[in-house]
Amino acid sequence: MPEISPQYFAQHRMMDVEQQVAQIAAAIAEPARARILCALMDGRAYTATELAAIADTASSTASAHLSRLTELGLLHKVSQGRHRYFQLADAAVAQVLESMMQLAGREPLRIAVTTPQSLRFARSCYDHLAGVVAVKLLQQLIQLGWLLPVPGTTSGQQPDYQLTAVGQAGFARMAINVETKPHSRRRYACGCLDWSERTTHLAGQLGAALLDFMLEKQWFEPRLDSRELQLTELGRRQLHLQFALSLPPA
Repeated sequence: MPEISPQYFAQHRMMDVEQQVAQIAAAIAEPARARILCALMDGRAYTATELAAIADTASSTASAHLSRLTELGLLHKVSQGRHRYFQLADAAVAQVLESMMQLAGREPLRIAVTTPQSLRFARSCYDHLAGVVAVKLLQQLIQLGWLLPVPGTTSGQQPDYQLTAVGQAGFARMAINVETKPHSRRRYACGCLDWSERTTHLAGQLGAALLDFMLEKQWFEPRLDSRELQLTELGRRQLHLQFALSLPPA
């Protein structure tokens, strides 16, 4: 049997890569898909219905487009309750799209947010914090090294987070009980897709413990007639002091 040279395998690998590049380029070249991808450049996640409106196409057509973009690894589908959201798969996809948009000389499409500003800024989501403050707080906890995303989260699920030694020390300094409840089947620290910000805030046992603490310390005041949480001046100062978190006006 004749020996197969390494060059043979290298050539076929290159052919595979070229074929994948052609498939991705063809997918992006379709105008409706291009509009969907550009709209998702704001870093948020949106439903198929919202993206169909942006693409100016029928829901069934948009569903086929979203399936193809997901299949090619350009989009990631997230399940949240009864809803399915789509977002860019990762920063590498965003970087490619950003370069193409610069060549085209255009700004990404923006999807209008209709959530009332008071609810959008801070509210409860079951038993944990949601809204602008919650999203920024999770990002800051990751930036400070208190939480680490756990790799290998099941496709369609929000990520799990690991509490680091730095995070344990930080929460202990604030006298926040972050012990795992041994008999609970609930995830310890996980993402929850924020319905106004369309990106992840902190949920799970840790998210609940954190909101309990902030309510007890009067960092937030609940509204009796809604899920809105009003950030107090004390809370704004403490969030900056404890987490170096700077927030916009409510």
